[in-house]
Amino acid sequence: MSPPPIMEPPSDAVIPIAIAGARRHSTARHAIPLYLSIAPFYILFAIFGLFPLAFSLYLSFQKWDGIGTMQFVGLHQFTYLLTDAYFWQSIVNTLEIWLLANIPMLTVSVVLAFLLASPLVKLRSFYRIAFFLPHITSLVALAIIFSSLFSNQFGLLNALLTVLRLPRIAWLSDPWGIKIALAAMIFWRSLGYHALIFMAGLQNIPSVLYEAAQIDGATSRQIFARITLPLLRPVILFTVITSTISGMQVFTEPQVLLGNDGGPGRQGMTMVLYLYQQAFANYQFGYGAAIGWGLFAVIALFSLLNWIVVQRPGKHQS
Repeated sequence: MSPPPIMEPPSDAVIPIAIAGARRHSTARHAIPLYLSIAPFYILFAIFGLFPLAFSLYLSFQKWDGIGTMQFVGLHQFTYLLTDAYFWQSIVNTLEIWLLANIPMLTVSVVLAFLLASPLVKLRSFYRIAFFLPHITSLVALAIIFSSLFSNQFGLLNALLTVLRLPRIAWLSDPWGIKIALAAMIFWRSLGYHALIFMAGLQNIPSVLYEAAQIDGATSRQIFARITLPLLRPVILFTVITSTISGMQVFTEPQVLLGNDGGPGRQGMTMVLYLYQQAFANYQFGYGAAIGWGLFAVIALFSLLNWIVVQRPGKHQS
């Protein structure tokens, strides 16, 4: 039997196929420069973001001192992490410092945002820059300055207490003195940044709403509770979550101020400082990676709790 004849497409169907192929070729030719223009970001992110993340997960299942051969230990380091008293102490220390720093900081930043957005305040641009400067100042420089303020022997605060005939305080030896010193540094560094965030949120609220509320006879307290706070809820959620994430990652302040051990009794030992001590001081890189993933779990948990707490009033009102 002879093979069946090859059926050629009708002549009127060849032209659309050729046009479609030309269009795909033209689209690919125009898209290549666009993909090349954004490729550096993804390449750098893959090298310095995804690869370290994947390697830290792989390393958390290994016992490694950074030089010798890795030894697979499975989940042993995670199980030890759950029973490590120093790790739980670092969590408690971090939470206490976070509470001492962030609750006053967020409260004062809201008040400061109202002042910076008020037309009654003169030189507002100057004050905005002045309050934002600590956020972009070197953390090491801030830690050195605050060490001179809170020093046990020659600190400016103890000198002021002596002038006022009050007893001196061993700021960097007392457990709560250490936490107050670290919280003061975080408060000073983060206040201006969050105040500007709140100020931007306030400026996005239409002034028509305030004018209508005043015409209806609403008091300042009612305007703040019924207009300002509900419309600022997305900004509040953003500041609470970002301050929680940054507060859980405190490292430079205690490391410069107190050293790798976190001061007397490890009262200034934060989670990131404990990670640094185990990985780069004790050369237990596998356990340090496990601590890092434990830190990730704690941050994710508290970010979720903050989101639930901040969002709940909005759901109740709706």
